[in-house]
Amino acid sequence: MRTTYPHYRHSSAASDRAKFSASKVACGYAGLWVLAVSFLFTVLTHAPAAAATLRVDDGMKERVRACTACHGKEGVATNQGYFPRIAGKPAVYLYNQLRHFREGRRKNPAMRHLTEHMSDAYLMEIAQYFSALELPYPSPQPSSVTPTLLARGERLVRQGDKQRDIPACTACHGSAMTGRLPATPGLLGLPRDYVVAQIGAWRTGSRHADAPDCMAQVARRLSNEDIHAVSQWLAAQPIPGKGQPAAPATQSSGIACKDDAKQ
Repeated sequence: MRTTYPHYRHSSAASDRAKFSASKVACGYAGLWVLAVSFLFTVLTHAPAAAATLRVDDGMKERVRACTACHGKEGVATNQGYFPRIAGKPAVYLYNQLRHFREGRRKNPAMRHLTEHMSDAYLMEIAQYFSALELPYPSPQPSSVTPTLLARGERLVRQGDKQRDIPACTACHGSAMTGRLPATPGLLGLPRDYVVAQIGAWRTGSRHADAPDCMAQVARRLSNEDIHAVSQWLAAQPIPGKGQPAAPATQSSGIACKDDAKQ
């Protein structure tokens, strides 16, 4: 008698193809798994070498990159925008401004966010870094106002207005207007709009220094036309020499002011 095997006899070509396809898929997954393991092995093998060659500078130049995003490379800024130059400013002045931002005496959300968790010692490190940079200043901004207005600005800067009890800017900021050590900033090489905004902030009380705040007193005595004239004249002046601040000296504004180290 002939023995039959139904299980094999009824196997069709379609089922054979299905089995072959399934085996191909299984082989495909296995191949992918092998590739994944090989890739992971390669990464883990070479990671220590890559880490050994990667070196990130932990100096102050790298740490202050957030500052240069607004204040320009190395803090030099330009005189065309709003943000002020901070390179070469007196270290104590820069330190005090960082403190004022941190403590809310100056209003700027970005600066407040950057400084709110920084210690006094670290703020001084930042200030000393930028203060030590001796970099070229930009050319003066051209002015389109009348010679009469520029003359008014120069007169207020150099002589003030005794009738209105407005001292000359040079009484505190130095005869060359490049600032005075240890804490009074220069007013040349700044964007015109920035100068206007800061005088306006003192007038409205949105900017403060440690009391007694002499700049607030001066700003409140200036008219809008005065501010326009002064900002136009300052922005149009070339920087004498390297623009370095003058040596310490007693300010002669005649207005009560916190000592120079706390401006």
